[in-house]
Amino acid sequence: MLQLNLPEYSFRIKKQEDKLLIFDSQRKRYVSLTPEEWVRQHFIRFLIEEKGYPAAYLAIEKQLSMNGMKKRCDAILYNEHALPILIIELKAPNVAITQSTFDQVAVYNAKLKVDYFMISNGIEHYCCKVDSKNSKYEFFTELPEYSCLLNKY
Repeated sequence: MLQLNLPEYSFRIKKQEDKLLIFDSQRKRYVSLTPEEWVRQHFIRFLIEEKGYPAAYLAIEKQLSMNGMKKRCDAILYNEHALPILIIELKAPNVAITQSTFDQVAVYNAKLKVDYFMISNGIEHYCCKVDSKNSKYEFFTELPEYSCLLNKY
């Protein structure tokens, strides 16, 4: 797999019927090892191990029902009151992060109403505070520690 702009971690990978699978410690099962999954596994580990995000507060591939349609967030971070505070959107390394990526997360946020977005393709990482009143994003210069997201709560 491609080298990412994240620390290297070791993962349990196995081959099953000519398909590579990676063990997802959050979902407690093997999942198909796609380029996006490679990013997800690294990024979630990075948040937990390097930035202090509680593993128990992260929901992976969380399904949302919006206007009768089912949408899926790559990950949602909750606070200790089980309220969503951060939407995480992950892309494969070869997928550029564009305005449409932020628009995709904004659609999820119409339902969740979080204060933060985090977006990564494993190479580029963005985190921003959502300024709903002015319809804009305030970007962090680096990915924040978990404790930095709690100042509002």
